[in-house]
This record gives sequence, C-alpha cells and structure tokens, in this order.
Amino acid sequence: MEIKAGLSTTPQKANKTLKRLSQLMDLAVKLEMRGDNPVKGVDRYKTGSGGFHAWTKAEIARFFEVYLPGTPAFLSMTLMLYSGASRCDAVKLGWGNIRGGRLEYRRQKTRKNPEAILVSIPVHPFLAEALQAVPNGAFTFLQTEQGKSRTATGLGTAMRKWCDKAGLPLCSSHGLRKAICRRIAEAGGEAHEIMSVSGHITLAEAQRYCEDFGEGRTETGEPSASVRQKNG
Repeated sequence: MEIKAGLSTTPQKANKTLKRLSQLMDLAVKLEMRGDNPVKGVDRYKTGSGGFHAWTKAEIARFFEVYLPGTPAFLSMTLMLYSGASRCDAVKLGWGNIRGGRLEYRRQKTRKNPEAILVSIPVHPFLAEALQAVPNGAFTFLQTEQGKSRTATGLGTAMRKWCDKAGLPLCSSHGLRKAICRRIAEAGGEAHEIMSVSGHITLAEAQRYCEDFGEGRTETGEPSASVRQKNG
C-alpha cells in the first residue's frame, strides 16, 4: 500500500494511520459507499512492545545541534527532557510551578492516573538556564509569541516538524519521557527514583527501566563492553 510505504520511516505513525483508514473504510462499507475494506488486508509494521521510540543520546545531541538556546524548539525539548512531563502537562507549566528551587505539578488525570499524582523534583541546572529566556510575567513557559498558551496537540505538531527538520523521523515528544527514565536508570537510579520524576504509579513500569538500562547496560539494553569483559 502506497500510504504505508510512504510512512516507512515512522512505523508507529504508519500503523496509526492505517488504523484510522480502516475505521473510515468500515464506515464507508456501512454506508454502502464501498463493498469492502481494503485496509484490513494490509499488515502493520512490527514495532515491538516498547511503544514509542525512546530518544538515544545521539538523537538528543543532534536536536540540540540544530536548535540553539533561545528558540522555542530548544526550550520545549529542554523542559520535557529535564522534567519528564508529558505534552499535556508541559504546556501548562509556568513560573507558578517553581517553588524553592523545585518544579512541582500534578500530572493530568487519566484512567491510569485518576488521582493526578504530584511530581516534585529539583530544577535541573540545564533547565534553569533555559528558563532564563522566559519573561517573569509569562503565564506558561511554552506560550506562543502572542502570549497564548500552547495546546498539547500544538506542541506535538511542532515537535514533529522540529524532529523531521533535524533528521529524526523516529523521535517525538512521547519518547522524551522514556528517555529521561532511561537516563536515570543508566545513572544507577532505582525504580522509586524514576517514579518520582516520571509520575508512574506502578512500580513494575519503573522497574522495567532499571532492568533494561541499569548500570552496566547500553542504550539498547545490552551489557556494556566492560561488563561483558568482566563476566567473561
């Protein structure tokens, strides 16, 4: 299918597009506009059970090579990367969330997070430096040049364009939360430390990062060369 082939570099996006097209074709069949659903016979890309692609160190470095301090792209990336906030939470963050050198906010309520868990973490020095470019009177950190708050959808769309321009087709705002969890695990952090930043409510999710990316493992989850040599 041409549509699937055209999205081969973004398999998750391709699968989502195929799902929506299939739903549309089902409606067309129901309305007797078509006699069949041609999308049902198209195989989906295999993306594994890991969900969204987690940014690698090289991909993060590449993004910062293209987008310099002071740009909306740099600020958005830095805020999400060093806070672990999802799009829906990142667009709401502002100076009112900085208290005593800490970033504090409640994650948006979801079916998995009905209590809107509180996240309270020290402001990372890199993030503190990036926020210096935000006027004190700004309502939110990521507001537009017109002083209007960004929407989660708008931020996602912008990140998609920024990533594509930087030559990072597999990267998205979704993968930044996974990246910060991986980085904490690589630094030797434990599951509870990951949960305190990410806002995960189940220990199992955070523990998986420790098992896959704990000290002595590479970004792919494989043992590092030093560990392999040590273990013979």
